[in-house]
Amino acid sequence: MIKILVSDPLSEEGLKILQEVKDFAVDVQTGLKPETLRQIIKDYEALIVRSATKVSKEVIAAAANLRVIGRAGVGLDNVDLEAATQKGIIVMNTPAGNTISTAEHTMSMILALSRNIPQANSSTRKGEWRRSKFMGVELYGKTLGIIGLGRIGSEVARRALSFGMKILAYDPFLSRQVAEGLGIEVAELNDVLERADYITVHTPLTDETKHMISGAQFSRMKNGVRMINCARGGIIDEVALAEALKGGKVAGAAIDVFEKEPIDPESELLKLENVVVTPHLGASTEEAQVNVAIEVAQIVRDALLGKGIRNAANYPCLEAEVCKILDPYINLCEKLGNFAGQLAEGRFQEVSINYSGEINQYDLSPLTMALSKGILSPILKETVNFINATSLAKERGIKIKESKSSMEQEFVTLVELEIKTDRESKKIAGTLSANKQPRIVKIDGYYVEIPPAGEMIFIQNWDKPGIIGGLGTLLGKHGVNIAAMSFGRDKPGGKSVSVLNVDSPISAEIMGEIKKLENILTAKVIRL
Repeated sequence: MIKILVSDPLSEEGLKILQEVKDFAVDVQTGLKPETLRQIIKDYEALIVRSATKVSKEVIAAAANLRVIGRAGVGLDNVDLEAATQKGIIVMNTPAGNTISTAEHTMSMILALSRNIPQANSSTRKGEWRRSKFMGVELYGKTLGIIGLGRIGSEVARRALSFGMKILAYDPFLSRQVAEGLGIEVAELNDVLERADYITVHTPLTDETKHMISGAQFSRMKNGVRMINCARGGIIDEVALAEALKGGKVAGAAIDVFEKEPIDPESELLKLENVVVTPHLGASTEEAQVNVAIEVAQIVRDALLGKGIRNAANYPCLEAEVCKILDPYINLCEKLGNFAGQLAEGRFQEVSINYSGEINQYDLSPLTMALSKGILSPILKETVNFINATSLAKERGIKIKESKSSMEQEFVTLVELEIKTDRESKKIAGTLSANKQPRIVKIDGYYVEIPPAGEMIFIQNWDKPGIIGGLGTLLGKHGVNIAAMSFGRDKPGGKSVSVLNVDSPISAEIMGEIKKLENILTAKVIRL
């Protein structure tokens, strides 16, 4: 019998799918303490969780027989993905299960905010009849700015269009043609901030999106703008939002997610009458709970029965023997894509991939999946996985071209990637070292040798004396140790690139100082 542990509440519809398989033994044990989970996990081949269970590296270390972890939901911050990957455990989530419920909750919040419904309800229940106090505004003809036009953002747009709203969207991975086909105008972030009457965010929380709406962004907005966040706490700076609400820059806010949950009862947001708050209810509908339960049950069932892998966060669909050969290349491709995705500036339009060398004897679709996942991950975070990456790219109008080269190359195997955006074209090439470790060997034609890992600084500069010394001195002043450095140039005194692997996070202050160094053209932090 294949033993499955369900450690968080799962709807009956999902449990039934698993219980109907005669080879499965399904145990439902919710509310387990971490030490208890560590003790019993060795007996199970699959674990299904929601957000309550913490699947730590200690739990994974004790999981002698575990093959699959299924997360009924999108976020994977409660699962140690790296530890699971190292142990060969497939981790799968359900990124589409709560799309409609979150989109509808967003629209509910917009309407409640516009018509002061919570405040009017509370007042009326007290026996008051204060119609003039709760004068609202109409959605018709207003501009809704959507930051992040993925599945949820797109559904919000469709609903807002039916209200006669104009849609202005910022999403660096969405082509203008796709957006315009939906009746949506694509714009840069600052344009959205300056023109929108309502702004709703629908991006994952990453280093790049944390506090992406803060004091400087509020200063750009119209007076009387209304803010909505049903995505992730931390995307909007709550302190800056409270100040903007008090000062009148923001007329009102509707917030479902918070930087700290449960929200601090002393939070300034709770003291303001023009704020609508809910306790992270975006996915809290009967239908969404059933949808994610059914989906996680189906993908876990199919994976255990060898019927294919879907929504894998850490593993493409491969036969076991082939996987052993391709694993290092999959790792290389994911890191290569992630590096390139952070390096390229502008709206992505086309990705061209060329494979050459001994790797061409195999089916390369898993490598293309890994590259696509790496490219999209910096923005889409946990909503993109190996299996859905290429389809998500297609949804956003990004063309992915794959080719093989039979020409003899200077490397035994080489993966070449070119990203074209509406601003520039970037070419990155990578290979494996003798011990099968990933290496970036070319950037825009410059030869380098970089281990794509950790905190990295990419610099374009003039090849002049003192560059390396200046960088070393500056980083040393801030206590940042250089772990590795590679330097490439086209000719002496010409343009060159420098890439540093460093041991500590690079702050905005440090980057500002690097950019001011003599002969530095551009500088960027890349995190892998």
